[in-house]
Amino acid sequence: MLKHSDIWRAIDRLAAQNGLSASGLARRAGLDPTTFNKSKRTTGDGKLRWPSTESIAKVLEATSASLGEFVSLIGETSGPGTVQRVPVIGYAQAGNAGYFDDAGYPVGAGWDELLFPSLGDPHAYALEVSGESMEPVYRDGDTVIVSPAAQIRRGDRVVVRTKGGEVMAKQLVRESANKIELMSINRAHPDRSLARNEVAWMARIVWASQ
Repeated sequence: MLKHSDIWRAIDRLAAQNGLSASGLARRAGLDPTTFNKSKRTTGDGKLRWPSTESIAKVLEATSASLGEFVSLIGETSGPGTVQRVPVIGYAQAGNAGYFDDAGYPVGAGWDELLFPSLGDPHAYALEVSGESMEPVYRDGDTVIVSPAAQIRRGDRVVVRTKGGEVMAKQLVRESANKIELMSINRAHPDRSLARNEVAWMARIVWASQ
């Protein structure tokens, strides 16, 4: 018998295959971004809420997936390899207090989740891009996966948070004992040079949906 959890599992897996969170999948399909949120999968009194056939049809069209492919994602296991649950928030939220600890690891409530092939970093997280500030490399609706454990080299794209709470995605140009030089991904925005003591943490972007 088809279960409520089976359908939602398939939606989460379809989102993961496309490098999206559940909200990102809904947005790509032209639905309200909150359509597939975990909080909407049950009502306030605990009644199960099922996705509509119309919404499923729209996500299949948006991802070019067939109904058969969707059905194959329903089971307890699906496909080879292991996956991990990666916390995800909007890029614009990342500067708010309460989402990261002092080491740059995701903490607290307010995160959504996406399933992603195992990265070997339990502290990896995802940010959903909004707006045009990082075009043409990252566009509105793209998701970037960030790994605090990944080694950073010159030329890598990174997410940097200052001790003042500013969060930025840039390309690392040069790093010394005293200074970090960053190039803006969108060349319409200025490059940045930060004193080392201004930086709370820096982590490498290891993957992006595009």
